[in-house]
Amino acid sequence: MKYVSEYRDRDTALKYADLIKQLVTRKWSIMEVCGGQTHTIVKYGIDQLLPDTVTLIHGPGCPVCVTPVELINQAVEIAGFENVIFCSFGDMLRVPGSTDDLLGAKASGGDVRIVYSPIDAVRIAAGNPEREVVFFAVGFETTAPVTAAAVLQAERLGLDNFTMLVSHVLVPPAIETILSSPDCAVQGFLAAGHVCAIMGYIEYEPIAEKYSVPIVVTGFEPLDIFEGVYMCLQQLEQGRTEVENQYLRAVSREGNLTAVELMRSVFEVTDRKWRGIGKIPGSGFRLRDKFSKFDAGRKFKVSSHEVEESEICISGEVLRGNKKPYECAAFGAECTPEHPLGAPMVSSEGACAAYYRYRYVRKNDE
Repeated sequence: MKYVSEYRDRDTALKYADLIKQLVTRKWSIMEVCGGQTHTIVKYGIDQLLPDTVTLIHGPGCPVCVTPVELINQAVEIAGFENVIFCSFGDMLRVPGSTDDLLGAKASGGDVRIVYSPIDAVRIAAGNPEREVVFFAVGFETTAPVTAAAVLQAERLGLDNFTMLVSHVLVPPAIETILSSPDCAVQGFLAAGHVCAIMGYIEYEPIAEKYSVPIVVTGFEPLDIFEGVYMCLQQLEQGRTEVENQYLRAVSREGNLTAVELMRSVFEVTDRKWRGIGKIPGSGFRLRDKFSKFDAGRKFKVSSHEVEESEICISGEVLRGNKKPYECAAFGAECTPEHPLGAPMVSSEGACAAYYRYRYVRKNDE
């Protein structure tokens, strides 16, 4: 397939692997921020083609994975209310809360529907004026403009029965949190190409300067990853700490200004709790006061108390890049995609799901 197969060429990938082996003179650790990049790395064995001196650390780049338990609990509670149609992307349905997930709420009689866009939820609200329609707005800056567009469309249509439970998170503050940790082992970053396609990469430049780390905006195909790693290693070997753009075919320094303006007209920055990590200042979006009538958290009275996660699940360590999924005692045993303990095993971009799908050897397969 044109524009896909070119970025999966085996011979070119092996050439990059050889170039990296020739380039590296010491040990380096690079974190890929996005879970989509993690899946590419694990699926195609990119990390296994790199020299032992290069370690790829999997970051918290999966918005499904970092949605806090408290918010999942609220979603499940709202979905169980009479007269509510709860709309969500499909990958949120099996993310575990304290005692249940949205799939369980649906099985218990809740009207939970999978949508492919928040605009679909607006259409459902317009077609069911007698019902309350709630959209679970989860995602990075990548999907926030479409969520903002849905709010503006609902306002234009005068819909009083449409609200959303917002859990949009922002990448740069998470990178800063990782870098400011006293046990941080990350020496360079592969930034998420789809986020930068919207936001550009200007906001990464002060981070690279402040913490003296190279940041390379990178795509999602195997050759994108190889080139991004190579560019990052070049900087590390040369003592440079800049922001570079590997994903030239999709990303500009300024980003999509129209999308950013739309997003910022509806949302404002707020502190946000990340599952397994904790509260990160300025790392999320919330609806501006002028759009508060679309805030499901304000409209519905739901519990909001802090809750504890599974004691045997180390998803927080995985999301912070401190441990690999297979280092968890529950991995492949108590925790599987069918019975997940943590969100990284559920999400299509979760690191645990990637290792289970592509690396885990089941006992009956040995």
